Amino acid sequence: MTTHYFQSPPTFKFLLPLLILQCITTTTLAQAPAPAPAGPTNITKILEKAGQFTTLIRLFGNTQVGNQINTQLNNSNQGMTVFAPTDNAFSGLKPGTLNSLSDQQKVELLQFHVVPNFLSTAQFQTISNPLRTQAGDSASNKFPLNITTSGNQVNVTTGVVDATVANTIYTDGTLAVYQVDKVLLPMSLFGSQSPAPAPEPVKKKKSGADDDTPSTDDGSAVASGGVKFGGHSHGLIMGCVLIVMFCL
Repeated sequence: MTTHYFQSPPTFKFLLPLLILQCITTTTLAQAPAPAPAGPTNITKILEKAGQFTTLIRLFGNTQVGNQINTQLNNSNQGMTVFAPTDNAFSGLKPGTLNSLSDQQKVELLQFHVVPNFLSTAQFQTISNPLRTQAGDSASNKFPLNITTSGNQVNVTTGVVDATVANTIYTDGTLAVYQVDKVLLPMSLFGSQSPAPAPEPVKKKKSGADDDTPSTDDGSAVASGGVKFGGHSHGLIMGCVLIVMFCL
């Protein structure tokens, strides 16, 4: 009895590994999740991911400054830089500091932490001071923000506090977020108050005048315990003299 064995054609042997590989690849791609589409830049999500910025996130929400940042970033090519104080930085403020501010002043405080253009760490070395922030006027008694460097250390000064850039939280060429160890307090809100006006000098009194000497309506002085001899008293005396002379 002759036994016959089935032999696969050479072409089938070559295609079989390719078919198996194709099946494995197709199954793997079907199981992998599709990449999520890139969403718009959101400063709140960036800070939430970094952690330790709970107070800043709350203030951004209460004042709507966070929404302003997101709107500008997603509708402009100008870019933006945010100096973000940590929760520890806010804890370092004097008790009641934030509560003493009006709603408008809180907006100005937060806007003072935002520069309306993108700044890389390399640009800190050659930047022109003072920087103009979203708070506006950069005059020395308003909202001046100055950047100084010493080696790799970057300092931010306001005229009220000196802060240090501790870390780069986020940068994408359009938005840069830097962690700072202190809340940036502007001169306009926290600078020293202007001195009170000096009191007016006391007018000098006429020499020889007695402070305790009362005066009459006609300006003549009356000695203490004395008797006033005015026009009426003089007439009465003259009348008595005439009566005595008449009687004589």
